[in-house]
Amino acid sequence: MNDFIKKLKTIFKGDIADDAATLDTYSRDASLFEIKPRLVVFPKDAGDVKNLVKLVNEENKKGAKLSLTARSAGTDMTGGPLTESVVVSFTKYFNRIKEIKEIPEKKGSEIRGYAIVEPGVFYRDFEKETLKHNLLLPSYPASRDLCAIGGIVANNSGGEKTLIYGKTEKYVEEIKMVLADGEEYAFKPLTLKELAQKEKTKSAEGEIYKKLRTLIEKNYDLLQSAKPKVSKNSSGYFLWNVWDKEKDVFDITKVIVGSQGTFGIITEVKLALVRPKKFSRLLVIFLKDTKILPTLINHVLAFKPESFESYDDHMFKIAMKLLPDLIKKLGGNAIILGLKFIPELWMTLTGGIPKLVMMAEFTADTPEEAEKKAMEAEKSLNEFNLKTEVTKTERSAQKYWVIRRESFNMLRHHIHGMRTAPFIDDLIVSPDKLPEFFPRLYAILDKYKIMYTVAGHMGDGNFHIIPLMDLSKPGQKEIINELAHKVYDLIAEFKGSITAEHNDGLIRTPYLEKMYGKKVVKLFEETKKIFDPKNIFNPGKKVGGSLAYAMAHVNIKIKD
Repeated sequence: MNDFIKKLKTIFKGDIADDAATLDTYSRDASLFEIKPRLVVFPKDAGDVKNLVKLVNEENKKGAKLSLTARSAGTDMTGGPLTESVVVSFTKYFNRIKEIKEIPEKKGSEIRGYAIVEPGVFYRDFEKETLKHNLLLPSYPASRDLCAIGGIVANNSGGEKTLIYGKTEKYVEEIKMVLADGEEYAFKPLTLKELAQKEKTKSAEGEIYKKLRTLIEKNYDLLQSAKPKVSKNSSGYFLWNVWDKEKDVFDITKVIVGSQGTFGIITEVKLALVRPKKFSRLLVIFLKDTKILPTLINHVLAFKPESFESYDDHMFKIAMKLLPDLIKKLGGNAIILGLKFIPELWMTLTGGIPKLVMMAEFTADTPEEAEKKAMEAEKSLNEFNLKTEVTKTERSAQKYWVIRRESFNMLRHHIHGMRTAPFIDDLIVSPDKLPEFFPRLYAILDKYKIMYTVAGHMGDGNFHIIPLMDLSKPGQKEIINELAHKVYDLIAEFKGSITAEHNDGLIRTPYLEKMYGKKVVKLFEETKKIFDPKNIFNPGKKVGGSLAYAMAHVNIKIKD
């Protein structure tokens, strides 16, 4: 590695680090795993990335066995940005918002603008700038204050507004990416005439278009049948979305989005933006009996909320214990904000904690219209005899949102003697199947003597189940494999997805065959070879993953 570093310094403008502190920092993300890289590099521009890829190719010809794993904010819950080789980190220098522009309204389209942005831009900074133009990327995840654009694109992220607006794949209009030949290319939707011209080019790009078109054309029906029957999915490669035969459009960005850095290194993204509704009101439902949950979800969906979120009683109790931290997150006068939580504190003291707190958000262009929608939905719930509340202002809704959005982060950092174990953290099935699915899921979970929290996107049938475990105890790691197999078998039976938003990474790649079958996984492997024939980009994720390798790198330490 010393020889590689010496050569890299002559062609690389960015920073290069192999000190113990840096390697330790980049050995973890938000997942179960810990894997120490040999080197971390911080490129300054696309030229740096191109030179890096070319040097890795040269050294690998000599037997070096180097690979490159792109990393943005490191909030991934699957081990996606972890590697034993070279981490390519983007938040330090690749953090420019190059353009934000409004566009004329088009009939039948909700798109009102676009942004050109680098992968290391934190979403929180990006949103501040887009909102100055009254524009928004609506596919942001719950980790909106922590994550960056590169991870949002690489994981095909979704979140609270996905119910109405869809996932990131819908908003990516163009991607610039350095491929395995060390050159940067721009990918965007093509007509079939434009595709034919691309296929004639003598480059890595031309070969990719030619081979990918052949693979999709040959297996078109199989791929269409393999598409999960749910509203969102981040598992596998999205080959079924590339060729729209009705519109005669071949859009290679559809398979790059969600590919978790396994095809190349993204250097720039053009993102479509929407104009958000100005006002919202929150219908909060306090549910004590989860038996009616599936029926209740479908009932509320009939009123078309923009988002429909939840968190459970475990998370509720933790939030009350960490009330000072929550108040700090909200900002403003601590005493006034503390008073807003008196009803929740009273529930805690009197034992009236609900099993689930459900949050249906209704939006409109006026506060009156938003409140009317929420009130109508609330009135319809009389038959369920539930405790409910409609917030009167967006400020009064914030105390619920901060618990939901900060739920995983609170679990990671504040549960003494336990650690989060995200391995069945992102399952999804169609909401209309929940009445049958949910009892069977709970029956599986309740066989194990583990504590877990449930939060998620109720309207999509997407649930984040986070066990809290002491993985240093005997038998705990074995539970991960055993429980995952059972849950994923159930998801396959219901034609859902093992990950709606968080992607495959180390933790779910070994289970892709269970979800898709051998033939489709073989197509994923062929796709990886088409883009990355020498397997230098983030190997072991999406294809070629080993459960034994993943389990060998579980981090049993508890973060203080």
